[in-house]
Amino acid sequence: MSRLRIYDDTRSDTPTEVLEDHAAIATALNAVGVRFEQWEADQPIAPGASQDEVIAAYRSDIDRLMRENGYQAVDVISLKPDHPDRAAFRQKFLNEHTHSEDEVRFFVAGAGQFTLHIDGKVYEVLCEKGDLIGVPDGTPHWFDMSESPYFVAIRLFTNVEGWVATFTGEDIAERFPRMSPHASASSVS
Repeated sequence: MSRLRIYDDTRSDTPTEVLEDHAAIATALNAVGVRFEQWEADQPIAPGASQDEVIAAYRSDIDRLMRENGYQAVDVISLKPDHPDRAAFRQKFLNEHTHSEDEVRFFVAGAGQFTLHIDGKVYEVLCEKGDLIGVPDGTPHWFDMSESPYFVAIRLFTNVEGWVATFTGEDIAERFPRMSPHASASSVS
């Protein structure tokens, strides 16, 4: 189940608000400029699937998003708990950073956690299968996949170079909760 926990950015111990209703999550995030939508993720894709398999399964959705929003590039992150480079992948996204373009992700399997730092608040968004999130350019944020990653996300870029981050140098991400492993990750060897 998707979830939004909102914190004061000086207090990581207790969220000020917890939302689990998708419409309420979308409303709260839209109020701070973040796109959050529920899409159909009905193709039989599992974490560990290849980029080619995922893109082929969601070709029509990808083409529509690229056409409607001017995206120039697409790729896929597909990880499961036994991936040999999972720790290095996790570390790459764990520190607060920004991008010069919107960060758009469509989760077609599993789950991942975006945490956004906006106007003195921290928005921890647990994204699950079917969630599409669009983080506006320049928004400080970080991403966690837990120590046992289990997800497939399609990434869309207006920059043909793909994922390019500018790290803020702030240590705020170290003070807020990390993602717990997804329930399905324990059944994967």
